[in-house]
Amino acid sequence: MKSMFDIRGKKAIISGGSRGLGKGMAQGLHDAGVELVLMGTNENVMKAAAQIHTEEVPAHGVIADFRDKKDVEKAFGSAMALLGDLDILVNNAGMQMRHPAEEFPLEDWDTVLTVNLTSAFIMSQLAGKVMLQKGYGKIINIASLLSFQGGITVPAYAASKGGIAQLTKALANEWAGRGININAIAPGYMATDNTAALRADEVRNRQILERIPAGRYGTPEDMVGTVIYLASPASDYVNGSVLVVDGGWMGR
Repeated sequence: MKSMFDIRGKKAIISGGSRGLGKGMAQGLHDAGVELVLMGTNENVMKAAAQIHTEEVPAHGVIADFRDKKDVEKAFGSAMALLGDLDILVNNAGMQMRHPAEEFPLEDWDTVLTVNLTSAFIMSQLAGKVMLQKGYGKIINIASLLSFQGGITVPAYAASKGGIAQLTKALANEWAGRGININAIAPGYMATDNTAALRADEVRNRQILERIPAGRYGTPEDMVGTVIYLASPASDYVNGSVLVVDGGWMGR
């Protein structure tokens, strides 16, 4: 049974790995023996990598601007130079902007879609070329409850996360028979920077907690078991799925 979840010695890239859910998943993968490249937008990603790095299980940092398609490609190349190979890709980089739909600036729309969706496609395409050559790989996209629901004042985020769910299925249709597993995790309401405004709103915070059967917000640690499962041989016949980690929100 242990061998089903054994990912020691694997090599992984995780985007958005310097804080929040990404940092929690990076720690979990590293604890499982995976050599990592953490990608982030500033020097904090170098510090995050240094915090978990060991000689036995290295962790590296690469700075990437996910608003810039060329910089995403450059960052992937830098990651591959550090790792030498790639077994696991976690597309976690993401951002949020809030405006009423009738006032949502097109510039902000483009930025959110580029960071949340287009960069994930670029990373997946580049990783796919590596993984297809050897007939093995695990791509894990980070979706959202807003892959299923519309949200309020977040049309770009909802569109991007709906796109992540569909991209996951589309890539699985093409690559599942060629040795690559492509799946997504849809986190529920998590205690991260993205939900700080909601948690600070007494009324909205109460409404959210009342709907979550588990009675609490999730934490980065709540993502670890799922990401290890999807990165391991235990999920070899799982493809094109969006696994919800939400304390029961979607079942309410």
